[in-house]
Amino acid sequence: MTKWKTLILATAAALSLAGMAAAQSINAAGATFPYVIYSKWFEEFRKAHPSIEINYQSIGSGGGIQQLTAGTVDFGASDMPMTDEQIGALKVKPLHFPTVLGGIVPVYNVAGVSQDLRFTAETLSGIYLGKISKWNDPQLAKDNPDVKLPADDIVVVHRSDGSGTTFVFTDYLNKVSPQWKGQVGAGTSVKWPTGTGQKGNEGVAGMVKQTPGSIGYVELIYASQNHITYGMLRNSAGTFLKADTNTVTAAAAGAAKNMPDDFRVSITNSPGKDAYPISSFTWLLIPSTISDGGKKKAIVDFLNWMLTTGQKDAAGLGYAPLPKEVVAKETKQIALIK
Repeated sequence: MTKWKTLILATAAALSLAGMAAAQSINAAGATFPYVIYSKWFEEFRKAHPSIEINYQSIGSGGGIQQLTAGTVDFGASDMPMTDEQIGALKVKPLHFPTVLGGIVPVYNVAGVSQDLRFTAETLSGIYLGKISKWNDPQLAKDNPDVKLPADDIVVVHRSDGSGTTFVFTDYLNKVSPQWKGQVGAGTSVKWPTGTGQKGNEGVAGMVKQTPGSIGYVELIYASQNHITYGMLRNSAGTFLKADTNTVTAAAAGAAKNMPDDFRVSITNSPGKDAYPISSFTWLLIPSTISDGGKKKAIVDFLNWMLTTGQKDAAGLGYAPLPKEVVAKETKQIALIK
């Protein structure tokens, strides 16, 4: 081997090692609610930034908060804001970054029923409290006079894992049903009065799809992707609405103007005739201090990309994009990452 050939090979090897050293692998975990759009975002971001790979585990909001607390991930993701107690358990305070908005919908599989069923706060809470156990219950029949409801038992399906989707769903029931508030409450995990648990939005959607007589709650995108019928909900203004990007955005309208500085806010049961009642932001939980300079730059670059280019993917995937007022405030918050 000639001296020049040896030098060329050595140089190539050095450049290859330098490229490997420059590559950044970011690990994250959490909510299943936004998994569809996060998968799209991380893939598209890597195309634009080949040296950055973001690996995301869809394990539920509770799992994401646990792993962030344990320090086994670079950032977490949750469909509920962290509590003061949870934040206090971390060595480094996390910053909440809303990413998109979504709606939680009641999905069902009722023999012979193809119409969109109507649910009120009373009927939905009654079903999950175990008080309404038949599909032809008088309360359901009253709200669906043009539907021939069968006398079948209602098979209730809920999440079994710590879930932000569950938090949003129970946060809504907590606001609209005094009995639910007194007996069950709101949380990522609750003591369900009735029903069968399944892991993830995927698990609930799958069980409802294959189980006649069942009802569950999932994020809108999972109902759409799995072609499962989902119902209308009566909102605080008395209007029956289906979840879509417009009705979810309407639920966020008030919150966008009065968004707290830490972005921790609930928009379930929002006022307004066009506001879908079980709507929520979903958040990335980013440490306020990132000691690894390369990871910090990669995460900051992603956040800036997500708030601009990434938002364009939201509506096409069944999510509502962030209001402009929220994007402006979040852009300023990025500067707090040290």
